[in-house]
Amino acid sequence: MKLYIKNMVCIRCKMVVKQELKKRSIRYAAVALGEVDLIDEVSYSQITDLTAGLKKFGLEVMDNKKSILIERIKKVVVELIHYIEEPVKVNFSDHLTEKLNYDYTYMANLFSEVEGITLEHYLISHKIERVKELLVYDELSLTEISYKMHYSSVAHLCNQFKKTTGLTPSHFKNLKIDRRSALTSV
Repeated sequence: MKLYIKNMVCIRCKMVVKQELKKRSIRYAAVALGEVDLIDEVSYSQITDLTAGLKKFGLEVMDNKKSILIERIKKVVVELIHYIEEPVKVNFSDHLTEKLNYDYTYMANLFSEVEGITLEHYLISHKIERVKELLVYDELSLTEISYKMHYSSVAHLCNQFKKTTGLTPSHFKNLKIDRRSALTSV
C-alpha cells in the first residue's frame, strides 16, 4: 500500500514521517519525498491517527487523486532543483511527462487550477530560491551557479533573478554582506 503525504519536501520531513509511523507501529518499506510504501495494510483509524500526528508538523495524508498528482509534480520539481546535480537531457515538460506518465498539458492545467500559479512560475520560483541559497553560501561563482541550476547562460539567470526578486544577484549578495557588517558594528 502506498500513502501520499502533502508538503513533504525535505529530509527533515522524511524523518518526521518515519517517527510518526514508528509511534503508531505502522511498518513501512520506504519513505521518499511525498510518499510512503507500507508493508502491511492499515486501518482507517490508523490513517486517521497518523493524519492527526502529521498535521502538527504541517504534513497531511492525501486521498484525492488530483491532490496526489499535484504533490507528485511538486516532488519532481523539488528533486530537479535540489537533488539532481547533472543537467537533465530533455526539457522540463518532457522530464515531468516521463516521470509521472501524464500528459504535460493536463498536468499544467490541473496545477494552475489547484495552486493558482502556473507550473512554469512554480519551477522558476523554486530555482530562484535555490539560487538565493547558493548565493548566501558564497561557495560558488555566478557562472557555477548558472550551470548547476541548468540555466542556458549567466545572463539568463540574472534576467530571471531580477524579474523575480527585483534585484540583481550581485545586489542580493551585497545585501547579505551589508547586513552582516551592520550586525558586527553594533
